[in-house]
Amino acid sequence: MKTKYLLRSASMIVLVAISSCNKDFLDRNPLNSVSSQIFWQSETDVQTALAGVYSRLQQNFLGYERVYLDGLSDNAFLDNNTNQGGNMNTLTTGNLSAATGGAINNLYSSPYRAISSCNFFLDNVDKAPLTDAAKNVYKAEVRFIRALAYFDLVQLFGGVPIYRTSPPTADDAKIAKSSAADVYAFINEDLDFAIANLPDDRYTGHAVRGSAKGIKVRVLLTQQRWAEAAGLAQEIISSGKFALANNYANLFKTAGQSSGAGSNNEIMFSTQYLAPNNIQRANQGMDIELGWFSLIMPYKDLIDDYEMTDGRRITESPLYNAATPYANRDPRLDLTIKLPGEVWRNAQGTVWSGSYVSQTTFIMEKYVDLSRAPFTTSTAQSTDQDYVHLRYADVLLMYAEAQNEANGPSSSVYDAVDAVRGRAGVNMPPLDRTRYSTKDLLREAIRHERRIELALEGQRYFDLKRWNIAHIKLPTLKTPAGTTLVFGTNNYLLPFQQSELDNNPQLRQNTGY
Repeated sequence: MKTKYLLRSASMIVLVAISSCNKDFLDRNPLNSVSSQIFWQSETDVQTALAGVYSRLQQNFLGYERVYLDGLSDNAFLDNNTNQGGNMNTLTTGNLSAATGGAINNLYSSPYRAISSCNFFLDNVDKAPLTDAAKNVYKAEVRFIRALAYFDLVQLFGGVPIYRTSPPTADDAKIAKSSAADVYAFINEDLDFAIANLPDDRYTGHAVRGSAKGIKVRVLLTQQRWAEAAGLAQEIISSGKFALANNYANLFKTAGQSSGAGSNNEIMFSTQYLAPNNIQRANQGMDIELGWFSLIMPYKDLIDDYEMTDGRRITESPLYNAATPYANRDPRLDLTIKLPGEVWRNAQGTVWSGSYVSQTTFIMEKYVDLSRAPFTTSTAQSTDQDYVHLRYADVLLMYAEAQNEANGPSSSVYDAVDAVRGRAGVNMPPLDRTRYSTKDLLREAIRHERRIELALEGQRYFDLKRWNIAHIKLPTLKTPAGTTLVFGTNNYLLPFQQSELDNNPQLRQNTGY
């Protein structure tokens, strides 16, 4: 049975911007969501408010639709009928402006909705009759979520307005953006509070200390603070609270994410869903969008990057045969992508052949739960795979990257990568330590391993940007229609949309737009 600790009935999630004026502003900045005269009177009230904060993670790219961000990278092409609209493809072909709209609106507004709910909680929780220690745990969870939201914003837009508390009025929200450095400082401040106050337990639904430490490692990597990132990642590894799951595919299916199933030892934080009341999307969701509509179509560039089982690339291995190109490949290829000629069957052995034709010939398999096939709009009512924001394999790879950048190759770096490659069910051979003997060579091996291990999970776009190679890599690819991908040096930051510039005259557009 799937156990959830935060998702309650919709009637209980009341603190997500209940008000009556200026809908756009108040949806992100609630002014009088619930009167303190009738709320914040008990720990139950606090827990209900906390559930409202967590529910913000189900919106757009904070939830399961985050996988669509791989369509902004070299990993996949997005069908024009994605929930985020065809303009996501616009983001890859260079037609970016303050009028692009669609996905860019959501990339900006959804984090701020989460931030507004966090700030409302933090502004009011001290009214509750709880001990300071108890309140600090709740505050730590909320500040962790606020850090997640600001981390998305700073990676996507650079400097943005910082709201430490809820603005009293709409005019008070019209402030200039802070520098990216100040946003990162604020993120680290929230994460440090979370690390100091969250329980040091394994993850079962609420953010824990390991969740905050893991996200801070990611933040530090983005800031290129290598030694600090390596040290913090080592703390997670040494804690023994987390471990690699022994079934890679099940990490992305409901049954494998259930408490007590073992997979949660790897999952360190996720956006949670629970059927039938908190499904991913009415009549849609991952099973339908990915496994039926084929909205994410992996590029052959990604497929060709998977090694052979001997650990060599397809251009080098004697195991590669052009007549059977998908035989003897890294098992994660078949667990991540539906390959040409592959037959999908449900648990009863029934063939599922309803997938739309992919323009790249490949279909995303990760996060598709074939136990629910054949997929229909009715099966969407049970589609509740959690989107995994952070897992232990990522921590191992972040440790390897940070340690290599700080100090060069070492046994601990190779061991971390080899652990990910050698997990049960994958069993890829260890890295050739002679071949990857320098910092530069090992860097490329680690980056390759990140692409393969985390493929189609929404991380690749951010990795390409923080490595400062997006403008080099993306223009080497073409869409199925033959359009060359465009990513200029100014595209490392997205443009603020005109509606945001109009609403906040203090906001200044990013350079190049």
